[in-house]
Amino acid sequence: MRLDGKVIVIPGATSGLGKNAALRFAAAGAHVVFGGRRESAGNETAAEIAAAGGSSVFQRCDVTKSSDVAALVDTAVSRFGRLDMAYNVAGVPGDAFVKFAEYDEAQWLDTISINLTGMFYCMKYEIAAMLKNGGGAIVNMSSVAGLGATPGGAGYVASKHGIVGLTRTAALDYAAEKIRINAIAPGVVKTEMMEWGITQTPDLEAQMLAHQPIGRLGTMDEITNAAMWLCSDAASFVTGATLSVDGAYLLV
Repeated sequence: MRLDGKVIVIPGATSGLGKNAALRFAAAGAHVVFGGRRESAGNETAAEIAAAGGSSVFQRCDVTKSSDVAALVDTAVSRFGRLDMAYNVAGVPGDAFVKFAEYDEAQWLDTISINLTGMFYCMKYEIAAMLKNGGGAIVNMSSVAGLGATPGGAGYVASKHGIVGLTRTAALDYAAEKIRINAIAPGVVKTEMMEWGITQTPDLEAQMLAHQPIGRLGTMDEITNAAMWLCSDAASFVTGATLSVDGAYLLV
């Protein structure tokens, strides 16, 4: 899939799914403006993109700070003249497997601040920029937890459900202005963090595979493929949707 000359903002792209997306969108010809809290990791990703002949700009960005998000979007517009696409990946898992009444209040606030309030800031400034150039496409990272539930994951589940709601509301608000806004809901994916978890807990992968009708975990490329399609003109009649990319995880 080619996205030559398109300009995309990717908050949360210094590792994992976000980094995979930054590399893939750049390889497809897009100008990638990406952010994250870890400056050294961001600079390393930018160097990888440059070595492969791609175009990118890294800027440190904490999505809990609206000024950081606004500055990231402003950088895209000032450097490349417009904003065509956005892929909002920044997020944290929170404390999993802690029963509801035991869930730490500070962890709740942190998880909601990053995953949900941060998403609100991203969409707010991205939409404003896209209105100036007559449209665009936004993809938000939710999760299968945003379409169901995970025991012990109160903050994560609530934030991911909230992202689905934000996506639908914004899609309705801006459909007539030619801004398409969708979400993806990945299942269990082999990221670097997941690989580390498997090494620490030998039976973890087997437990996860027991819930995967497709018989394997997802890959980061498969999640990025979905995001690239939703950003592209091939999905021109798709807005307000949440696309499950989960190997039928939600069906069992």
